[in-house]
Amino acid sequence: MHDDWRANLVESPEEVRAIARAAKRVAVLGIKTEKQSGQPAFYVAAALQRAGVEILPVPVYYPEVTEILGARVARRVADVPGPIDIVDVFRRSEDVPAHLDDLLAAKPKCVWLQSGIRNDQVAETLARAGIRVVQDRCLMVEHRIALAGG
Repeated sequence: MHDDWRANLVESPEEVRAIARAAKRVAVLGIKTEKQSGQPAFYVAAALQRAGVEILPVPVYYPEVTEILGARVARRVADVPGPIDIVDVFRRSEDVPAHLDDLLAAKPKCVWLQSGIRNDQVAETLARAGIRVVQDRCLMVEHRIALAGG
Protein backbone atom coordinates (compact mmCIF):
# COMPACT_ATOMS: atom_id res chain seq x y z
CA MET A 1 0.00 0.00 0.00
CA HIS A 2 2.81 2.38 -0.83
CA ASP A 3 0.96 4.11 -3.64
CA ASP A 4 -1.01 6.16 -1.11
CA TRP A 5 1.67 8.87 -1.36
CA ARG A 6 -0.07 9.95 -4.58
CA ALA A 7 -2.91 11.29 -2.44
CA ASN A 8 -0.45 13.97 -1.29
CA LEU A 9 -0.20 15.32 -4.85
CA VAL A 10 -3.10 17.75 -4.62
CA GLU A 11 -4.84 18.50 -7.90
CA SER A 12 -8.53 19.02 -7.20
CA PRO A 13 -9.65 22.67 -6.91
CA GLU A 14 -11.62 21.84 -3.74
CA GLU A 15 -8.60 20.33 -1.98
CA VAL A 16 -6.32 23.14 -3.18
CA ARG A 17 -8.72 25.73 -1.76
CA ALA A 18 -9.16 23.82 1.49
CA ILE A 19 -5.37 23.93 1.99
CA ALA A 20 -5.28 27.64 1.13
CA ARG A 21 -8.20 28.41 3.45
CA ALA A 22 -6.67 26.52 6.40
CA ALA A 23 -3.24 28.15 6.13
CA LYS A 24 -2.33 30.30 9.13
CA ARG A 25 1.49 30.24 8.87
CA VAL A 26 3.09 30.43 5.44
CA ALA A 27 6.85 30.36 4.87
CA VAL A 28 7.67 32.10 1.59
CA LEU A 29 10.78 30.58 0.02
CA GLY A 30 12.35 32.97 -2.48
CA ILE A 31 10.43 35.99 -1.17
CA LYS A 32 11.55 39.34 -2.56
CA THR A 33 11.88 42.51 -0.51
CA GLU A 34 9.80 45.69 -0.38
CA LYS A 35 12.16 47.10 -3.06
CA GLN A 36 10.78 44.50 -5.49
CA SER A 37 7.16 45.11 -4.44
CA GLY A 38 5.92 44.84 -8.04
CA GLN A 39 7.02 41.20 -8.29
CA PRO A 40 4.76 38.26 -7.38
CA ALA A 41 7.38 36.92 -4.94
CA PHE A 42 6.65 40.00 -2.82
CA TYR A 43 3.07 41.06 -3.51
CA VAL A 44 1.58 37.57 -3.11
CA ALA A 45 3.03 37.38 0.41
CA ALA A 46 1.88 40.94 1.16
CA ALA A 47 -1.67 40.13 0.03
CA LEU A 48 -1.75 36.97 2.16
CA GLN A 49 -0.49 38.96 5.14
CA ARG A 50 -3.24 41.55 4.63
CA ALA A 51 -5.73 38.65 4.62
CA GLY A 52 -4.52 37.62 8.08
CA VAL A 53 -1.95 34.95 7.22
CA GLU A 54 1.32 34.98 9.18
CA ILE A 55 4.17 35.31 6.65
CA LEU A 56 7.53 33.72 7.46
CA PRO A 57 10.06 35.14 4.98
CA VAL A 58 12.82 32.87 3.63
CA PRO A 59 14.64 34.87 0.96
CA VAL A 60 17.22 33.20 -1.25
CA TYR A 61 19.06 36.43 -2.02
CA TYR A 62 19.42 39.69 -0.04
CA PRO A 63 21.85 38.47 2.66
CA GLU A 64 21.78 41.92 4.28
CA VAL A 65 18.01 41.88 4.84
CA THR A 66 16.85 40.83 8.32
CA GLU A 67 13.13 41.65 8.02
CA ILE A 68 10.53 41.48 5.25
CA LEU A 69 6.91 42.53 5.79
CA GLY A 70 7.79 43.20 9.43
CA ALA A 71 8.77 39.57 10.03
CA ARG A 72 12.20 38.19 10.88
CA VAL A 73 13.96 36.52 7.95
CA ALA A 74 15.09 32.89 8.14
CA ARG A 75 17.82 31.72 5.80
CA ARG A 76 16.48 28.15 5.53
CA VAL A 77 12.92 26.90 5.79
CA ALA A 78 14.08 24.43 8.46
CA ASP A 79 15.21 27.42 10.57
CA VAL A 80 11.67 28.84 10.77
CA PRO A 81 10.47 28.31 14.34
CA GLY A 82 7.21 26.49 14.92
CA PRO A 83 4.90 24.57 12.61
CA ILE A 84 4.49 25.62 8.98
CA ASP A 85 1.19 25.14 7.17
CA ILE A 86 2.52 25.94 3.69
CA VAL A 87 5.91 26.66 2.17
CA ASP A 88 5.05 28.89 -0.79
CA VAL A 89 7.89 28.44 -3.28
CA PHE A 90 9.01 31.22 -5.63
CA ARG A 91 11.90 29.50 -7.41
CA ARG A 92 12.34 28.42 -11.02
CA SER A 93 11.31 24.80 -11.56
CA GLU A 94 14.93 23.79 -12.15
CA ASP A 95 16.04 25.49 -8.90
CA VAL A 96 13.54 23.66 -6.69
CA PRO A 97 15.62 20.45 -6.19
CA ALA A 98 18.34 22.47 -4.44
CA HIS A 99 15.80 23.15 -1.66
CA LEU A 100 14.56 19.58 -1.26
CA ASP A 101 16.61 18.65 1.82
CA ASP A 102 15.61 21.91 3.52
CA LEU A 103 11.92 21.32 2.73
CA LEU A 104 12.08 17.75 4.03
CA ALA A 105 13.80 18.91 7.22
CA ALA A 106 11.18 21.62 7.79
CA LYS A 107 8.29 19.11 7.53
CA PRO A 108 5.58 21.60 6.51
CA LYS A 109 2.03 20.36 6.01
CA CYS A 110 2.21 21.46 2.36
CA VAL A 111 4.74 22.67 -0.20
CA TRP A 112 3.09 24.96 -2.73
CA LEU A 113 4.88 25.65 -6.02
CA GLN A 114 3.59 28.93 -7.42
CA SER A 115 2.12 29.48 -10.88
CA GLY A 116 4.46 28.28 -13.61
CA ILE A 117 6.54 26.16 -11.21
CA ARG A 118 6.43 22.38 -11.47
CA ASN A 119 8.95 19.71 -10.54
CA ASP A 120 7.45 16.24 -10.50
CA GLN A 121 10.52 14.53 -8.98
CA VAL A 122 10.61 16.92 -6.03
CA ALA A 123 6.83 16.65 -5.69
CA GLU A 124 7.02 12.86 -5.55
CA THR A 125 9.81 12.89 -2.95
CA LEU A 126 7.87 15.33 -0.75
CA ALA A 127 4.62 13.36 -1.20
CA ARG A 128 6.35 10.11 -0.24
CA ALA A 129 7.57 11.90 2.92
CA GLY A 130 3.97 12.67 3.84
CA ILE A 131 4.00 16.32 2.73
CA ARG A 132 1.12 17.53 0.56
CA VAL A 133 2.17 19.22 -2.68
CA VAL A 134 0.39 21.76 -4.88
CA GLN A 135 2.10 22.66 -8.16
CA ASP A 136 1.65 25.48 -10.66
CA ARG A 137 -1.04 27.39 -8.73
CA CYS A 138 -1.08 30.88 -7.24
CA LEU A 139 -1.65 30.74 -3.49
CA MET A 140 -2.95 34.34 -3.42
CA VAL A 141 -5.59 33.58 -6.06
CA GLU A 142 -6.65 30.27 -4.48
CA HIS A 143 -6.76 31.87 -1.01
CA ARG A 144 -9.02 34.66 -2.29
CA ILE A 145 -11.37 32.18 -3.97
CA ALA A 146 -11.41 30.01 -0.83
CA LEU A 147 -12.23 32.97 1.43
CA ALA A 148 -14.96 34.04 -0.98
CA GLY A 149 -16.53 30.64 -0.46
CA GLY A 150 -15.34 29.12 -3.72
